[in-house]
Amino acid sequence: MSAVPVPQPLAAAATPATSSRRSLAAALFLGAVGATVVLLAAGRIWAEGTASVGGGTVSLDAKGSDVTGVPTALAIVGLAALVAVFAVRRAGRMLVAALLALSGAGAATAALLGASDTGALDEKAARTTGDAASTVEALSHTVWPYVTAVGGALILLAGLLALRYGPRWPSMSGRYERDGSPRARKERPADPDRPEDLWKALDRGEDPTREG
Repeated sequence: MSAVPVPQPLAAAATPATSSRRSLAAALFLGAVGATVVLLAAGRIWAEGTASVGGGTVSLDAKGSDVTGVPTALAIVGLAALVAVFAVRRAGRMLVAALLALSGAGAATAALLGASDTGALDEKAARTTGDAASTVEALSHTVWPYVTAVGGALILLAGLLALRYGPRWPSMSGRYERDGSPRARKERPADPDRPEDLWKALDRGEDPTREG
């Protein structure tokens, strides 16, 4: 017995739906992971150095949040945009997707610029030595600025996926209306022979003895 062939229209329709689900899952994963990476990496030490004090030296370090607060702020914006993508439709979705992509690009750029920044450590050196002209010595940078940039790139990819496939994704509002919203039920007339119907009618303020 030969297998029943799958109708071509159905097979063709399954491909866009599968692609939509995959792109949706990928965007959610990339956006969430990227924002988490940025928020965590921005709290790590980005730069280290020393400052001369009284003939000796003191070790100094600067976290990412000391160098620049831009990646952290944009990661939070990216998370909000990632959620908002599913709450809006049509042109609004495209605008939010663009914001998501720009947040990732901005976070990555700020992190790369911060990888060579010395301002935060110079300020610490001036405060530590009491000399406004003092600067940090033996400066070195860690890998965390570049980890932050990778997180920003993941957010950017999520935004690009939303721009490309976002119009095919479902929205929270539409899904709620179809699946979760309470729907008005048509009440059937009270049956005089059913006491429970009479009580329900009285609770609704209706006259159960009146014929409909």
